[in-house]
Amino acid sequence: MAKKTDSKKKHVEVSENVDIQLNTTKKEEKSRTISLSNMYQSWFLDYASYVILERAVPEIQDGLKPVQRRILHSMKELDDGRYNKVANIIGNTMKYHPHGDASIGDALVQLGQKDYLIDCQGNWGNILTGDSAAAPRYIEARLSKFATDVVFNPKTTNWKSSYDGRNKEPITLPVKFPLLLAQGVEGIAVGLASKILPHNFNELIDASIKVLKNQRFELLPDFQTGGLVDAENYNDGLRGGKIRVRARISQEDRKTLLISEIPFSTTTSSLIDSILKAREKGKIKIRKIDDNTSENVEILIHLEPNVSPDTTIDALYAFTDCEVSISPNACVISEEKPEFIGVTEILKRSTENTMALLKSELQIRLNELNDDWHYTSLEKIFFEKRIYRELENDVKTWEHLLDDIEEAFKPYKKKLKREITRDDILKLTEKPVRKISKFDVKKADEHIKNLELEMDEVKNHLKHLVDYTINYFQQIKKKHGKNWERKTEIRSFETIERTAVAANNVKLYVNREEGFVGTSLKKDEFIADCSDLDDVIAFREDGSFMVAKVAEKVFFGQHIIHVDVFRKNDERTVYNMVYQDGKYGFAYIKRFNIGGITREKIYDLTKGSKDSKVLYFTANPNGEAENIRVFLKNKPGLRRLVFDYDFSELAVKGRSSMGNILSRNLVKKIVLENEGHSTLAARKLWFDESIKRLNADERGQYLGEFKAQDKILELTQDGYYRLLNFDLGTHFDEDLIHIEKFNPKKPITAVYFDGEIQRFYLKRFMIEETDKKTLFVDEHPESYLLTINADWHPMLELEFDKKINKRHIEDEIVDCVEFIGEKSHKAKGKRLSNYTIKSVNWLESQPHENDEVLTDETPENDVQLDSELGVIQNGKLVQGELF
Repeated sequence: MAKKTDSKKKHVEVSENVDIQLNTTKKEEKSRTISLSNMYQSWFLDYASYVILERAVPEIQDGLKPVQRRILHSMKELDDGRYNKVANIIGNTMKYHPHGDASIGDALVQLGQKDYLIDCQGNWGNILTGDSAAAPRYIEARLSKFATDVVFNPKTTNWKSSYDGRNKEPITLPVKFPLLLAQGVEGIAVGLASKILPHNFNELIDASIKVLKNQRFELLPDFQTGGLVDAENYNDGLRGGKIRVRARISQEDRKTLLISEIPFSTTTSSLIDSILKAREKGKIKIRKIDDNTSENVEILIHLEPNVSPDTTIDALYAFTDCEVSISPNACVISEEKPEFIGVTEILKRSTENTMALLKSELQIRLNELNDDWHYTSLEKIFFEKRIYRELENDVKTWEHLLDDIEEAFKPYKKKLKREITRDDILKLTEKPVRKISKFDVKKADEHIKNLELEMDEVKNHLKHLVDYTINYFQQIKKKHGKNWERKTEIRSFETIERTAVAANNVKLYVNREEGFVGTSLKKDEFIADCSDLDDVIAFREDGSFMVAKVAEKVFFGQHIIHVDVFRKNDERTVYNMVYQDGKYGFAYIKRFNIGGITREKIYDLTKGSKDSKVLYFTANPNGEAENIRVFLKNKPGLRRLVFDYDFSELAVKGRSSMGNILSRNLVKKIVLENEGHSTLAARKLWFDESIKRLNADERGQYLGEFKAQDKILELTQDGYYRLLNFDLGTHFDEDLIHIEKFNPKKPITAVYFDGEIQRFYLKRFMIEETDKKTLFVDEHPESYLLTINADWHPMLELEFDKKINKRHIEDEIVDCVEFIGEKSHKAKGKRLSNYTIKSVNWLESQPHENDEVLTDETPENDVQLDSELGVIQNGKLVQGELF
């Protein structure tokens, strides 16, 4: 049975102005109105402010979010030097943090994985693989030595009540280090987010010292996962900046690539997934992936047969998470409100805060010393002047007794630094009688003297506070900075053209008569394998051409005479063409490149006359110029009906050039007489050390002019050489120390340490032409390459170690050519000396008939050897001693 409606029940009426009218019973004459808009503004702003200030964004003073600060405070509270169960730490932290154990546990694991503040024990997960930590009951933690040194000091900490009022927690911790920049942070609040990238421990300390010295500095990110970073657009970590981070990929052999470091924000699992997705889409061609990651990253990528390792490396950067872009957004809480400031300003404020905390600690210590000095001096007078005898008077009241003791001190007030208080007297009277009998005046004097010395020292530190702060940072670096070398290498990345490195994943077909080109025309003529990112160029019989994206089916126009994959900005492909201007016009001949174009726009290669027709057409990828035989149509008075023409006599021009007149008579046909040769000049190449890539833009070290058969010689620090093609996409080894155009007649001079004999050897060897990476130093594990020289006639100076040899030995100059002849790379070489050598220095090389002469046409930056070992430029040592 349905319930009757209670007439006394309150009901709600919503008016047009979005107010809520609460009408009560008739007995209640009054009504109240609540505005939804006001409620929304106040409640939502309160919630947004709470999330920003109390959860997601770090405080600039200590660089911590509230949950992190509460965890550290809780761990300090539990700290007894031993490990604590993480479950216990979480439980204790819940006294201060009202948001549950899950958020505390996650924050604690993240702090532990950053290796700064927490000493971890057990399975805390793996930032490389993305594996999560074990349950809190199985893992343990304690504060690290670094945390105890720089994070805590109850004397300089300001406190507030916890959320329930039962406990006290720090407003901010007195952190004397740029912790926020070292750890980095990421948080999403209501209406804003913060993303500050981690930086290198030692670089932060060096930068803080530069701040104190008013010197300029630059901060760039450094990640635990290593890798390579291009921070050219870092923008000081502010919103709008962007960095590119890459995995470190090396070539194990011609069929295998090794990923040894991964980009920040990725894991080996996510990275492998992105590679497999790229393979499924046909962007890269790989056979399989092996993940051998444990303590260090080791991902082996096995390539399919006949796949270029260099192109695959570029494709991995272009199509997978082997390269990621990260956009920083530095936002902090300053004076209880969010503020967007760069990492430079964050470091400056952190340094100022550190100096202020150190000053506060010094002042507190000075006050403690003053109090100690005052009480010790008071105690000495109390016993030495026998003022304590006032206590033997039993007649007087206690208050009168204290007054008499205070009166007895009046003659000695000038010896004290401040007034005597009643508390001081009470403290003296609490001394046991046995202490009075054993009081040692000499010991008190010595203690006062030590106090005065320490007070002078503290005052000196306060007077020279900047120097004191610099020394503090230096001591922190000395004590804790040994294991914090930079892990992420700073590089400049080249821009990878995705179309140039994408694997061929589709087949291209053409129907010449109907004018269609595409990947779905499988019954028609096959053209080439290509990528779905490529462009297609098609030339028609009427002398027009068009470029379009690869698609299933694209109409280019009827009567297609040539179609191919189009490479943008290809300056080496030359098109040779003969066309007839109009139906009865002259025959024109031209050679041209195709530069910038607009897709799906028709371009005309003729003069534009109606009924113009292409009579002969070839595309030459290396600028070849063939010979043709031209047959003319017979007409009265025409004596010469056949003649030959060499395309090499014609200059290469732009596509819009009209061409030269080949014949004023009608052409019957044109046939190829014989294949020609390339008419393009040898290619000038440079090597850019910053990105370790070849270029034709005159950036970096000039290598020379290269023809089709030429090679590049690469020498590495680990004692290998390799011959490479001069393709602009070629990758070079990370430990490259020398690169030059390969000359098969030129010897290489190397000094290496023989690990078995423990002596330095000199060898001169010829490069054997092979496509394999070849070792030219001894295979003993203690053997290593010291230095190399690629000049024809190098000279060495040996400096001997006086202490080890126990005698003075004059420096020795070695003529390398006379010292040893040219041998195979497998030869051991000749021992430089039986004495212990302190250093080996290259001298200016002797002139040789094969030395290149520097002319006006030779680039000034023709550097022959550029490495950490030294620089040999045009046969001369131009960069200091090599060791």
